[in-house]
Amino acid sequence: MKTTLTLMAIATALAFPLAASAQSADVAYCKKLAAVWRAYNEGADPAVAVATALTKCNSAPGASIPVLEKSLTDDGFKLPKRS
Repeated sequence: MKTTLTLMAIATALAFPLAASAQSADVAYCKKLAAVWRAYNEGADPAVAVATALTKCNSAPGASIPVLEKSLTDDGFKLPKRS
């Protein structure tokens, strides 16, 4: 039992930095998508879903990325590479 708890604590400690790294990569990619969208749609009023995605890159990149990717690909843009 003690060994199991120790292993669980170690696994949890190792998983947190990996999750934070993945999230920061998602935030960076989302911001890249948002910059591309804004550059090519300057002055346009985005749909509600796109407007929400543009403002939520920092707090909810996992939900924002698919919305921005779809909007860009629907408009015929090639998506930037993920870092």
